[in-house]
Amino acid sequence: MMDQRTLSDEELVLWAQQGKLDAFTTLYERYFPIVYNRVRYLIPENDVSDVTQEVFIAVMKSLKSFRCESLFRTWLRTILQRQVANYYRQRGPDTVAFNQDDCLSEDDEPYTPIRITEDDCPNLDDRIILNQALRSIPCNYREILLLRFAEGMQFNEIAKQQGQSLEATKSLFRRAVAALHKQVDEAHA
Repeated sequence: MMDQRTLSDEELVLWAQQGKLDAFTTLYERYFPIVYNRVRYLIPENDVSDVTQEVFIAVMKSLKSFRCESLFRTWLRTILQRQVANYYRQRGPDTVAFNQDDCLSEDDEPYTPIRITEDDCPNLDDRIILNQALRSIPCNYREILLLRFAEGMQFNEIAKQQGQSLEATKSLFRRAVAALHKQVDEAHA
């Protein structure tokens, strides 16, 4: 049999939909670090593993209904956002740290706060300032920073996923970093 690590996501999805557990396992291994890192920025540290597990359980349950009309990675991110939204919904409105309405389109689930961990920033005061700065920048800025840093996507991947030119993506990223830098500077002032 062919090495499944060389198959595309869509090929693996088709195999997994036919009941091939090893195809799902390959998808899981391919996307676990991405899902874990993104959840790590969004959920308190002690719940990251549980929410990551819930994401993959939801993927497994709904994989049969995935029609490959979008990229698997995009579909997975949608499930991840729903699971994170469910996490905060179950904990009540006091756990959401910023106004979610600025990040919603008609069909979107609420977006949740970015959380900076000790690995990202060892000083507690700096982590607090950085979290506050991230909450204060526009949603599209937070999203590109998450795609770049939490998911480790390259600019050309982000551009393709967002349906933008490479130049527009890099420009948005520069504006996001500048906005974040400005917020951090104002907090230190």
